[in-house]
Amino acid sequence: MRWGRVLIGLCAALGLSGCDMPTVSSGATSGASVVPGFSPELVQANFFYVVSAVEPIAEQECRNRTTGMNCDFLIAVDARRNAQPNAFQSLDREGRPVITFTASLIESVGSVDELAFVMSHEAAHHIRNHLARQQRNAEAGAVVFAGLATLTGGSALDVENAQRLGAAVGARSYSKEFELEADELGTVIAYRAGFNPLIGAGFFAQIPDPGDRFLGSHPPNADRLDTVRRTMSRLTSG
Repeated sequence: MRWGRVLIGLCAALGLSGCDMPTVSSGATSGASVVPGFSPELVQANFFYVVSAVEPIAEQECRNRTTGMNCDFLIAVDARRNAQPNAFQSLDREGRPVITFTASLIESVGSVDELAFVMSHEAAHHIRNHLARQQRNAEAGAVVFAGLATLTGGSALDVENAQRLGAAVGARSYSKEFELEADELGTVIAYRAGFNPLIGAGFFAQIPDPGDRFLGSHPPNADRLDTVRRTMSRLTSG
């Protein structure tokens, strides 16, 4: 874990003058509130508490479930004040998995369980290899649509446009499935890290319900909550 990059980004975002490694607040336990009335210092402490608990479990699950995958997660903070609440998984130039939080998301979550669930969900995207699978789907869609345009006598521009459309459709073709897979594995990671995913899934209440739109990128919130509940039932029944 490269704490320096995370610490500097978060301190800048919260307007803290000092950037010492925080000590975990005694209030930073499962079910604890993060934001309402809390100081920037406590928000920072809670964030580090979640990262320090979730990251090693995510890396362990990654190593146990994959072969040859880079499981050394880097946690980053986007300190731009105009960045909308968001968290996403990407890869750096060396193929290292990066989980980026915007400062506005860190400040907006309702509990450490929600923050832990979000981080676990993003880690699960990497473990399930969703970026590579999405890219393959996009490439397959581009090939199919370009082929159809060629067969129907389309011009070079028509074929190019068809490739772009096919790539977009292909990338979205399994995106809902990917989100539910990440919810399931994210529940496992958060639970094993000592958090309550049933509380963590309360984060869904903060985001618009996309419903079951054709080619939508996310499944309905009800489906996501049901995935968390079923996974928790399996984890706690043994």
